[in-house]
Amino acid sequence: MGKHIQTMVDHWLIKLLMCSVFILNAQLAHGAKFVNLTFLEWAVPKGAVCLDGSPPAYALDEGIGDGANSWVLFIEGGGWCSSKADCFNRSKIPIGSTLLKSRPFFSGIMDNNQTFNPDFYNWNRVFVMYCDGGSFMADIEKVDPETNVTYRGARIFDAIMDDLLAKGMKNADNALLTGGSAGGLATTLNCDKFRGLLPNAGRVKCVADSGTFLHGENLPGVKYREDYFAHVVKTHELAQRLPTTCTSKMDPALCLFPENFIRDIQTPLFVLEAGFEKFQIENNMIPMIGGTQQWNSCITNLTLCNSTQLHYMKGMSLLRHC
Repeated sequence: MGKHIQTMVDHWLIKLLMCSVFILNAQLAHGAKFVNLTFLEWAVPKGAVCLDGSPPAYALDEGIGDGANSWVLFIEGGGWCSSKADCFNRSKIPIGSTLLKSRPFFSGIMDNNQTFNPDFYNWNRVFVMYCDGGSFMADIEKVDPETNVTYRGARIFDAIMDDLLAKGMKNADNALLTGGSAGGLATTLNCDKFRGLLPNAGRVKCVADSGTFLHGENLPGVKYREDYFAHVVKTHELAQRLPTTCTSKMDPALCLFPENFIRDIQTPLFVLEAGFEKFQIENNMIPMIGGTQQWNSCITNLTLCNSTQLHYMKGMSLLRHC
C-alpha cells in the first residue's frame, strides 16, 4: 500500500511539474519575461538601505512607441515586521534584503504583450523591490545597535523615485502607481507623494491591489488587528510619518488602516479588493472566533458556510468600511 501511495504521489508531482513548465513556457511565448534588477549603490551613503543595509533595487522594462512617456510602477508586497526580533529575522530573507532577491517575472500588468496587457504593454514598467518591512514609510536615523537592522523605507522610496525621474519619468505624460498587499498599502500611503513628483504629467493615478487592511472596530479580532499594527508603528517609529489628517484625530496606530485616511487622499485612487478577502478573514478574524478547522470548507466555498459564518464574513467585507 505504501509503495502504491508513493507511486501516486510521484505521478502527481510529475504532472504538477509538467503543468508548471507548460504554463511558464506559455507565458514566455506571449512575452512575459524575467527582468534584471537595478541596484542603487549610490543611495547607500545617503542612508537609503534595506533592513540588512543592502541597496534599494528595482527592475525596469523600458517603454516603446506611444508608451515611451508613460510609466507604471508596481510595489512588491510581503507583509510587515512588527518587532526588533521579527525585523532581524526578516533581514535574513529576500523580503528584507535585495542581495537575496531574484529577478522578477513580468506578467499581468507588467507584461509586454499587447494581447494580454493591452493598456500598459508598451509603457515603462517598473517592479519596485520591497525590503524594509514597513510599507516604505520609516526613516529612523540610527541603526539598531542590538540587531544592526536599519529602518529606512521612506528613503528607499525616495531614492528609487529620484533614479526613475532621472531616467525619464520626470517627462511622463501618464503615470500609475500600484502594488499588492503591503505594496498596496504602500501605494495608498504614498499616492499623493507620488503625484507631487510629477507636476507636469497629464494623468497620475494609483491602484491599491489587496492592500486595504480593515480595522473593523465592531468585528471579532479588532484588538488583535489594532495591537499588530500598533507594534508595526512602534517598531518603525511611524507615528510622525503617517497621514496627519488621520493622526490629528486618532491614535497613530489606527492610521495604518486605510479606512481611517483613504478619504483624505487627493490623487485618484482605485481600490482593488475581493469583497470577501480570504487572507484577512483567515488571518485577522477566524483565529479569534474558534480557529480554522470549522471554517476550512467555508473559506474555500461560500455555499458551504452557515448563517453565522456568512454574518461574520459580510462584516469583514470591504464594502462596509470604505
